[in-house]
Amino acid sequence: MTTSETLNSALHCVPRRPHAWIWLALALHLGAALVWWRWGWVFGLACLFATHMLFLWGTMRPQSRLFGPVLSRLPTEKKVVWLTVDDGPSHETPALLDLLDGHGAKATFFLVADRAAARPELAREIVRRGHGIGNHSRSHPQAWFWALGPRRMAAEIDQAQATLHDITGQAPRWFRAVVGMANPFVSAPLKKNGLARVAWSARGFDGVMGQPDKIVARIVGDLQPGAIVLLHEGAAHGHNLAIIEGVLEAMRERGYTAILPENL
Repeated sequence: MTTSETLNSALHCVPRRPHAWIWLALALHLGAALVWWRWGWVFGLACLFATHMLFLWGTMRPQSRLFGPVLSRLPTEKKVVWLTVDDGPSHETPALLDLLDGHGAKATFFLVADRAAARPELAREIVRRGHGIGNHSRSHPQAWFWALGPRRMAAEIDQAQATLHDITGQAPRWFRAVVGMANPFVSAPLKKNGLARVAWSARGFDGVMGQPDKIVARIVGDLQPGAIVLLHEGAAHGHNLAIIEGVLEAMRERGYTAILPENL
């Protein structure tokens, strides 16, 4: 195996034991029951509460590895970053592709499959221009993705994978949870589809906020070698292109290059 193949294998970590969390949950609940029996309900209830808070933290924190591996930054000291763009394709995709080309930057677009099916030519254009695509669920159930059960979770991931492959001829290798929140039922469909989960290390909340200067400053403050930058397209505030342009300009001024992890 070459050095690049070894590095790629280390970055692209598909869950190996997607059901290991079940044994952890059983052990923790058994421990809480023993504490309850030995020291009474006050201490037992406190242990049970702590167990549930641990699982809630593992779900709500995008960088948590409690339920499986997740990539939050690239292991490099070079001044390169991974730009990731969520929630497309959208009406902004063509202009965004031109913007990236103008800066010689590459990005991975985490696509919502239903939106890609509505604009298949844009999904294909992303790939044609040399960018990556990732699985960002079928329908982007923003409010409830973190709480989906195993059957609905698998459907969101499996159907998105099949749709994006059919449209582009390319099966995504990367997955980003909706709003970054991944519950225990994410790992099994990721293993089935050979997907590795990606979080981020730099974000500006550009999916909901529309102040370009503030958002760019927040992202730039987290720029460092190997940073994974979370960006969005098509948000209702209409400023995503200006924000991404500001990030690209700030990267250029600081000597950073945007690459795909496969080319690290």
